[in-house]
Amino acid sequence: MNQGDPTRSRRWVLHLDMDAFFASAEQLTRPTLRGRPVMVGGLGGRGVVAGASYEARAFGARSAMPMHQARRLVGGGAVVLPPRMSLYSVLSKGAFEALRLRMPVLEQLSVDEAFGEPAELAGAGADEVRAFCEELRSLVLAETGMVASIGAGAGKQVAKIASGLAKPNGVAVVPPGQQHELLDSLPVRKLWGIGPVAEEKLKRLGIVTIGGFARTPISEVASILGTTVGPGLHRLAQGIDDRPVAERADSKQISAESTFASDIVTLGQLRVAVENSGGAAFSRLEKDGRAARTVVLKLKKSDMGVLTRSVTLPYATLDRAILIATAQKQVIDPVELGPIRLVGVGFAGLSTVRQGSLFPELDQDVPGYPIDTLAEDIDDSPVAARVPEMYWHPGLDVSHPEFGHGWVQGAGHGVVTVRFETRSTGTGIAKTFAEDDALLQVADPLDSLL
Repeated sequence: MNQGDPTRSRRWVLHLDMDAFFASAEQLTRPTLRGRPVMVGGLGGRGVVAGASYEARAFGARSAMPMHQARRLVGGGAVVLPPRMSLYSVLSKGAFEALRLRMPVLEQLSVDEAFGEPAELAGAGADEVRAFCEELRSLVLAETGMVASIGAGAGKQVAKIASGLAKPNGVAVVPPGQQHELLDSLPVRKLWGIGPVAEEKLKRLGIVTIGGFARTPISEVASILGTTVGPGLHRLAQGIDDRPVAERADSKQISAESTFASDIVTLGQLRVAVENSGGAAFSRLEKDGRAARTVVLKLKKSDMGVLTRSVTLPYATLDRAILIATAQKQVIDPVELGPIRLVGVGFAGLSTVRQGSLFPELDQDVPGYPIDTLAEDIDDSPVAARVPEMYWHPGLDVSHPEFGHGWVQGAGHGVVTVRFETRSTGTGIAKTFAEDDALLQVADPLDSLL
């Protein structure tokens, strides 16, 4: 390439973002959903959208929106499914392992996005960078079946903005000479680190674009946003971004929490909620491979007050019963505390060194809470009820010896309708069964990848 190429950059940072990741994973493994408005998230009255397909976004649905609002926007054609985190985790791992073949150092931000800075692109021109990005997209598609968009720029800020411009299913390369033209007219909220509070402060002073922010004297920026944060954001607005791409440190805490459609008002309900959140957190801990020493219980009351309690064990352990029993020991009866709308359990003090307890039966002993007879401490309310053996809900993976792997499309009035299909089958057939049909069994979500 011509050495005088004005599109060359001394460094190129890439930001890869898999398009509508959660919803796309559902459409990949459930062919019936391809081309339909799919939303993944909580199904209850307080549920939120975790991910929406582009077909759903066309109606205005988006991530973090209350699910009831998104359903109203999309209408009767909406397909709402609970998350299948084990599926998303496998697809994510496959994508990023494939990418590391070309970019050994990845700064992974979440299950579906990451930064990279390929050494071989240092000094390259835009055409060479675009070809490299297309190669990465092909790699992800071949490995996982998922579509990714990639943005490229001289720093993280521009690369991330460019990946948004590349969506859906594209590549956007912004050479250094074009970044000011790109940034100047964008809303100041697009700048990494500008949240709603900072945006409002700037708006009151008539600063609404990144360009306007960049032209504001740095002394004024420091007085508005503080001397610690302000100057750094001002540099980003001017296109100065030398932050390195580096592998992220291991997470310091692994947790899971649930918000309930109806407030928890009894001890029995709370015991079950802690068991379920603790179990979900433990599954993540187990996949992480580290042991935990500190167990954290988070309770958000109906008045939005938050109570957090923690207990630190004398050793790090990966014993599920001990960890969840430790969470149960911190429970406060809702009769005393008040109605509870959110329950979370977290594990901290993570270590690769684990040790068994000398007296595990004492660690698991919770007064009034026998681990092996939990069902005796449960009332009949919808929040408290444990998932019965024959419980079917939309989105659940199932299997049948004759029809193979499928997923529940609907259930009620004693019957359950299943669509039998996987990633490779194309649109499958639908069959209806009695809800107590012994041949219909709950299945592993990962089987839908076959």
